[in-house]
Amino acid sequence: MPNSADRGRRTREQLIDAAAALVGEVGWGAVTTRLVAERAGVNAALVHYHFSSVSELLATAALQHATRILAESADALRETPPAEGVERVFADLSRFTGTDPESLLLTEAFLAAHRLPELREGLSALVTDFRARVADWLRASGVQDADAVALLLSAALDGLVLHRALDPSVDPRAVAGPFRRLVTG
Repeated sequence: MPNSADRGRRTREQLIDAAAALVGEVGWGAVTTRLVAERAGVNAALVHYHFSSVSELLATAALQHATRILAESADALRETPPAEGVERVFADLSRFTGTDPESLLLTEAFLAAHRLPELREGLSALVTDFRARVADWLRASGVQDADAVALLLSAALDGLVLHRALDPSVDPRAVAGPFRRLVTG
């Protein structure tokens, strides 16, 4: 039988998952305590028991999802040669349509980060860590200007998700070739 700490952790995760899903459906600014509680199947008071505000809940949800996505991407590269890794990253990016819940959550989080310093700091740390991990991977494979190439790659990934939101015909795999040439000299 779960103890109260386990129930609390489970409730917190339910709230985070509900908030993340709602951002994609109604937008960051329209997510309310009531909506999150209804989606999570809990009493609305529990939202404010676990989080000081809806903004804190949304920031937590965005950072948790961004952490997972960036870690998966960086980890997938670790044992892969650069040319193959670039192909893989752009192929994996195809799952983000720009209008799927994860894309919308991250896009809205980037916008909200301009108003929420804690979110900006958290996203900045995640993106900086991702670029550093990519640069280390490239450097270990002998790629020149690894830091600059990692910056270009991460900016291209973000930009492609935004472009796909506006034009679903954009295929991220189309730029894999130029990036492959960039990392193979």
